[in-house]
Amino acid sequence: MAKTLNRDGVLRLITCGSVDDGKSTLIGRLLHDSQAIMDDTLSTLANDSRKHGTTGGEIDYALLLDGLEAEREQGITIDVAWRFFATPRRRFIIADTPGHEQYTRNMATGASTADLAIILVDASKGLLPQTRRHSFIASLMGIGQIVLAVNKMDLVDFDEARFRAIVDEYTAIAERLGFPGFTAIPMAARAGLNLACPAAEMPWYQGPTLIAHLESIELAATDASGPLRFPVQWVNRPDAHFRGYAGTIVAGQVKPGDPIVTARSGKATRVARIVTVDGDLAGAGPEAAVTLVLEDEIDISRGDMLVSPEDRPAVAQQFAADLIWLDEDELKPGRSYLLKSGPLTTPASVTLLKHRIDITTLDERPARTLAMNEIGLANLETTAPLLFDPYGECRDTGGFILIDRYTNNTVGAGMIRHALRRASNIHLQPMTVTQAQRSALKGHQPAVIWFTGLSGSGKSTIANLVEARLAALSCHTYALDGDNVRHGLNRDLGFTDADRVENIRRIGEIAKLMADAGLIVTCSFISPFRSEREMARQLVGAERFIEVFVDTPIEICQARDPKGLYAKAASGELTNFTGIDSPYEAPEEPQLHITTSTMSEADAAEAIINWLRARDIIG
Repeated sequence: MAKTLNRDGVLRLITCGSVDDGKSTLIGRLLHDSQAIMDDTLSTLANDSRKHGTTGGEIDYALLLDGLEAEREQGITIDVAWRFFATPRRRFIIADTPGHEQYTRNMATGASTADLAIILVDASKGLLPQTRRHSFIASLMGIGQIVLAVNKMDLVDFDEARFRAIVDEYTAIAERLGFPGFTAIPMAARAGLNLACPAAEMPWYQGPTLIAHLESIELAATDASGPLRFPVQWVNRPDAHFRGYAGTIVAGQVKPGDPIVTARSGKATRVARIVTVDGDLAGAGPEAAVTLVLEDEIDISRGDMLVSPEDRPAVAQQFAADLIWLDEDELKPGRSYLLKSGPLTTPASVTLLKHRIDITTLDERPARTLAMNEIGLANLETTAPLLFDPYGECRDTGGFILIDRYTNNTVGAGMIRHALRRASNIHLQPMTVTQAQRSALKGHQPAVIWFTGLSGSGKSTIANLVEARLAALSCHTYALDGDNVRHGLNRDLGFTDADRVENIRRIGEIAKLMADAGLIVTCSFISPFRSEREMARQLVGAERFIEVFVDTPIEICQARDPKGLYAKAASGELTNFTGIDSPYEAPEEPQLHITTSTMSEADAAEAIINWLRARDIIG
């Protein structure tokens, strides 16, 4: 399967690099020199240049791409701008992507479909961190064709030595990233030097102009002979007489009569028809949006994939992937995110961050989290089995995004390397004694009573009273408390946000085992993040998870301050303290809301016991 698939003969390219290196100007000038700008657009551009331009009254070609008002006011690119242009020899789609570090997500979006990357460097500044970051992302995205555009040569008096020094420095980066090679072109984009015509100002450069080079690039042809990959986007069943599976072929080809299997279950059948709005087809290949009708009725749903029997994708719940973090809130290993790959969306978490990339040296550094725009290698685990090929073999089936479950923001972009070996070798062992049998022996239903609230709110005190009342009623219980657990199982964890997430993940797993044993488990933890409390709920099972919000004003908690923690946090001796310099996300719909300013701890415990009785958890 080709690593870079060019499906229609159009060269897709991206410009990237640091801010103010001249990306938008380069594209605008390319459009002008290829006569892709209409006269009325050129007239409007001239007017806009006088209002927003930075070229002293001359035409500012960057304004063709910087369409947002904020872009024009600040003189930067924010959004990804796509433009089509053509020369007598080739058609192009070019993406102008932001150079600012905070818009790295937009650069990654543009790179995900590109065949070639133009890495711009300001000759007067040289290579910058964004040059390395964007080059690294281009390598992760499988872009094999690189042009190093050393721009603004006029600012260094067209100095050949300066150009050669930049090329030598970038050569080391290209070798480190595994690029097969790159083409370096000195230019002055604003004046159009070495874009379409050779520059007399740089007679020492004998290579091609940018357009000549782009026209000569040989693209990887569509590998229609490769294995079929057809992700099912929709089950089309308008009536009882028709069942089809709609989607877009991302690799390979198919025709009626071909054998086919579902990747997840391995069920085999044959293609009966290829249906489109214009009628049936005799065959279809990559990028064809079709509905496949199969000879047999088998269980297929959205997110499944129909594939070639002889060459199937990996099916695993654990895999290693390169990860670009895109959110202001850092990555929290163990937190449950939504992973979207093609039509499939499933809960997923990072189980291990193996390293992050030092963007200055491109070295691998140990890390426990990723900050915004950082890149690392991670192990991930999904709730549902994922169907994929390594990203280096197929972009469409090897890429994914991570989505925050509460904000719905895209927080990460990933490129799968391989399945983890243990993912296919570990299987659940069936047990003879069931959870229902264990509960019957104990005479009550299992439950996890999860107490959450600020430090000093009274969680542990109320939980202790509840367990004592349950024990008096002959219930089988166990208490998990934040301080106690950190003396043993979680003694290796600190109080960073990432460590808090891992702390709750481990507690959730323990509570799940204890509930499976038939116990009523009280859990007293600040557990400040909604995502982790929801993760614990999912681990235990919503029907057995009881969230108790011990709602105590922070002023009362500070007045109590039984451990002196608030005083230490206020003096700066204690960092990452919830309620002071680390956030607490209050429950939105807890099963029980205990307001300690109006209820005694004994009354709160009795209210919880009554709640358990009313729902037949205890007798």
